[in-house]
Amino acid sequence: MSKFLIPVAIFVAIAVALGRGLYLNPTYIPSPLIGKPMPAFSLPLTSASHVDLTNADLKGHVTLLNVFASWCVSCRQEMPVLMRLRGLHLVRLVGVDYKDTPAGLHHYLDVFGDPYSAIVSDRRGMTVINWGIYGVPETFVVNKKGRIAYKFVGPISDRKLKDHLIPLVKRLKAEPA
Repeated sequence: MSKFLIPVAIFVAIAVALGRGLYLNPTYIPSPLIGKPMPAFSLPLTSASHVDLTNADLKGHVTLLNVFASWCVSCRQEMPVLMRLRGLHLVRLVGVDYKDTPAGLHHYLDVFGDPYSAIVSDRRGMTVINWGIYGVPETFVVNKKGRIAYKFVGPISDRKLKDHLIPLVKRLKAEPA
């Protein structure tokens, strides 16, 4: 009788594990950086030669740091949402152009618009590795103290903007610096 119960118990355990997985959010990837100071960086602004943007420049403001690339199809999908976000004048949006060429970036912005208050270039991709980037697009919400409050993996949709990012930004803006 026990020889029969062992395979049944294994089957039930596997079925429960697989069934639980059906209800998990596949876009949620936890980040060990949440609640911690953003990693140090210094990247060149694409709009000014010999001028860098650093993590110190982000302190004092709630900032969305959006990692994107002109060759990224999902990045193109989220650009209209980012343009609408810019129109709200709610938060500073900084773009990190990942492993891209200047020509690719300029063409991309000409076609889709420029929602960013500043764009920096990470051509080698080494800086975003320190941020724990899995791919593009990824967006970080950084609070006024320079701590990472949220990490969003994948393109931002209108619903995620309305339901998650805007309320979070409003809450963070109301907190003392």
